[in-house]
Amino acid sequence: MRVQVLASVMNEEPGALVHRMRLSSDAIIINQCDRLGYEEIEYQGHQVRFYSFPDKGVGRSRNEAILRSDGDICIFADADLVYEPGYGEAVKAEFERNPKADMILFNVVVEEARRTYHITERKRVHWYNCGRYGAVSFAVRRESLLSSGVTFSLLFGGGAKYSNGEDSLFLKEFMDKGYSVYTAPVTIAREMPGESTWFEGYDKKFFYDRGVLYRYLYGRLGRLMALRFLLAHRSRLCEKVPLRQAYAWMKGGIAYDK
Repeated sequence: MRVQVLASVMNEEPGALVHRMRLSSDAIIINQCDRLGYEEIEYQGHQVRFYSFPDKGVGRSRNEAILRSDGDICIFADADLVYEPGYGEAVKAEFERNPKADMILFNVVVEEARRTYHITERKRVHWYNCGRYGAVSFAVRRESLLSSGVTFSLLFGGGAKYSNGEDSLFLKEFMDKGYSVYTAPVTIAREMPGESTWFEGYDKKFFYDRGVLYRYLYGRLGRLMALRFLLAHRSRLCEKVPLRQAYAWMKGGIAYDK
């Protein structure tokens, strides 16, 4: 069982990147930049294939990585991750422990203000709680992923029209097609502090875009799930914007006209 990291990055050089991320598995890296190019390097006995494309968008680059993947288990990554020693073996151990799992979600440590989840037990993920997990927590059997036909949305995420949510849509569509997703209380990476490429604060765009996402995720339950989201995180989300205004913006996104 071979683990392969699929990374979406911007304006990086392969040698510095793999050292900074502390990669210890095979990897495919899609570098969004101003040129076309391909490099292949060996790092700590593993193959790293580094593709450079002028196309922008995290969803597009993750899809490019999927198309070129050939590992048994694929892990999605960003350039600001630093992997834990032995992460590949830890991921393989969880899939061996749970042969029913098509995808397993792992802990990735982020700044407390941006943390949306922390896994403390092994359990199955359902439609109503899939919106909290980022793509960098995903480890998926490549065979299941390809047979599902699921790809990342080009409407959501960094470089797209709507600021984030491509990972939630990906996860829900994968489960809607009958594939099983579980959690594992295992930390595989940590996020380096830095400025987000899409987050500019809890403003009108944030809430409107989140409303559009909830329309796709929850359909007729969008408004109820939006209110649940705001109430659950009121102290953080509504520190500067009244809850009533934030909810109105989310409802605007839910009701948007394509």
